[in-house]
Amino acid sequence: MSNPNNGNPSNASQEFSIKTIIAPLLAVIVGMIMVILDSTVVNVAIPNLVDYFDTDLKTIQWTVTGYTLALSAVIPLAGWMTDKFGAKRIFLITIALFTAGSVLCSLAQSPVQLIIFRIIQGIGGGMVSPIGMAMVFKLAPPDKRGAIMGVLGIPMLLAPALGPVLSGWLVEYVSWHWIFLINLPIGIVAMFVGMKFLPESEKHAAPHLDVIGMILAPIAFAMLAYGVSEGGTSWTSKSAIIGLTVGGIALLLFIFVELRQKQPLLELRVFRSSDFTRGILLAWLTQIALFGSMIITPLYLQQVKGYTALETGLILLPQALASGIFMPISGRLFDKIGARPLALTGLGIISTGLYLLAQVKVDTSLGMILLSLFLMGAGMGLTMMPVNTHVLNAAPRKLVSRVTPLTTAAQQVVVSFAVAGLTGYLTSHITTHMKDVAKGVTPAEAVTAGFADTFFLSACLAVAGFLFSLLLRKPKNKPEDKPDPEEKANPALLAGH
Repeated sequence: MSNPNNGNPSNASQEFSIKTIIAPLLAVIVGMIMVILDSTVVNVAIPNLVDYFDTDLKTIQWTVTGYTLALSAVIPLAGWMTDKFGAKRIFLITIALFTAGSVLCSLAQSPVQLIIFRIIQGIGGGMVSPIGMAMVFKLAPPDKRGAIMGVLGIPMLLAPALGPVLSGWLVEYVSWHWIFLINLPIGIVAMFVGMKFLPESEKHAAPHLDVIGMILAPIAFAMLAYGVSEGGTSWTSKSAIIGLTVGGIALLLFIFVELRQKQPLLELRVFRSSDFTRGILLAWLTQIALFGSMIITPLYLQQVKGYTALETGLILLPQALASGIFMPISGRLFDKIGARPLALTGLGIISTGLYLLAQVKVDTSLGMILLSLFLMGAGMGLTMMPVNTHVLNAAPRKLVSRVTPLTTAAQQVVVSFAVAGLTGYLTSHITTHMKDVAKGVTPAEAVTAGFADTFFLSACLAVAGFLFSLLLRKPKNKPEDKPDPEEKANPALLAGH
């Protein structure tokens, strides 16, 4: 059957609305919610996991770091796997593997088992976000990308809104095991919706698999994260030096190998675009400031303020709701004013929120904490999606499917560094302030001072991001970025129908 829009691109543009892609968008959203939900539910449960397994914070934080490193290890394979097997098939397989990994996590009997099962879970879910984002990005016409990516961003913040509350309730009234088992019904729904609504995508001749890059990347990322974690306690310790040295050498070798490959595991050549480089560096600064503090905040609320897991989840709710409110707004504004004004405003608000948290005392009021968290959420909503969309727009159109694995992998690596680094920094500073107990400082005040120092470090990173966002500019329109006449006539082709 012929396409009624063939030969008339303007009709396709006029008839397009979000409704035309709502079904595949819904399929991607359900899948992404499951993966993102799992990252946030563990944050609130960390103090309970420390007590349950009778271990320490530095050990349990590897349930988060190991998970994010596993995500980053398989994300680079997204482009190769979708070329060889098709985006829909790989998207559904990874959701199934993630669901199975979640069930294994619920059965863990020791910290080591939980870390291993979290790594398996990460391997299963690593490709969900980059494949889903690439499919949606290709479905959207250039002048609607901000709005549509803003809609896609809602689950990225809806899950963090629901995650802490759900986790708190399950940990307090049921069992921590259920923070993982909850993924089973979500995974089943995601599989059903995906099979029914995701468009069938064409397979392409898969390029040669970059085996050397596949080996070097996990070594580099894991060892650097380990080195950063140990460095948070002591940068001169043997373990920190070994981790950073081995990780640094592996990273340099990885970059050298990737730049010489015709079909690299990660498309590093895109860094030749100064717009792309500025955008992704800004995204990294923002992610370190935000995601590191998102791990630290539940610990402060439970260990210093004495709130239960459920109360902690409810206190964190305004932050995620503020993000959910402002993200669609930022998506629409992005199409009109670009990323820089939104990044400046958002990072200014984030810096303010983190600075307020850096003033915490043992008796800091709940109202002040809620205000700080709301500001952080609002700033996140204004910043994250515009910057991410700016980065994709700065890449050549033909490389979008190869760039989303790069940006998503980089985000997971940066988050793992943030978690490992700030957790080590927190532990180190609490130990330092505990020495003041002999001078009359109470243990609670010493612990609180350690949290305040860590929040202040995050605030400094956010300020650095605010200043860096001044360098953003609107990417130049390049001839090769424009869809060909056939794509204009049939936007479905952009999704690989």
